[in-house]
Amino acid sequence: MASDSKNGGTVIIKKYANRRLYNTSTSSYITLDHLAQMVKDNVDFKVMDAKTGADLTHAILTQIIMEEEAAGEQMLPTNFLRQLISMYGNSMQAFLPGYLEASMEHFRDNQAKMRKAIEDSLGSNPLAQLAQRNMEMFKAAAAAFVPGAQAGSEEQKPAAEGDDLDVLRKQMAEMQKKLDQLSN
Repeated sequence: MASDSKNGGTVIIKKYANRRLYNTSTSSYITLDHLAQMVKDNVDFKVMDAKTGADLTHAILTQIIMEEEAAGEQMLPTNFLRQLISMYGNSMQAFLPGYLEASMEHFRDNQAKMRKAIEDSLGSNPLAQLAQRNMEMFKAAAAAFVPGAQAGSEEQKPAAEGDDLDVLRKQMAEMQKKLDQLSN
């Protein structure tokens, strides 16, 4: 979802006295669920009071969090909430927003790095390759012992039934080599 707006890419949402939210970019009324999805889609928006022009974005985002928490999708532990409340009026209150924002950004960066590492490791993971090879061996065995069964690839479809055992022996030898390499 693109955020094309007259305000430099920021979508303006107007909140009316009747509690309705109006997306000026799409010229339609929306709900808090729509705003939550916009956040997930990284659409930058600003919620403004239609009458006074006051910025209500913080209050609306807090309202979305409260509704998510009340709906059973609790992410904020009770102890964290207690500690957060205790910070109001504390001399460290001014430092907390920046700290929380930096912590969340660091968390998201680490999450992206972890996701990429997992995706990259699947291709070079010896255990994943071993599992794939085991499936190939199983298919070859099924082709050898079950009439009409298909093997996993063309090279595993021997011309004669006597060759099936030779193929399996070769595959077992290859597996043993790989296991020996992994243990060294």
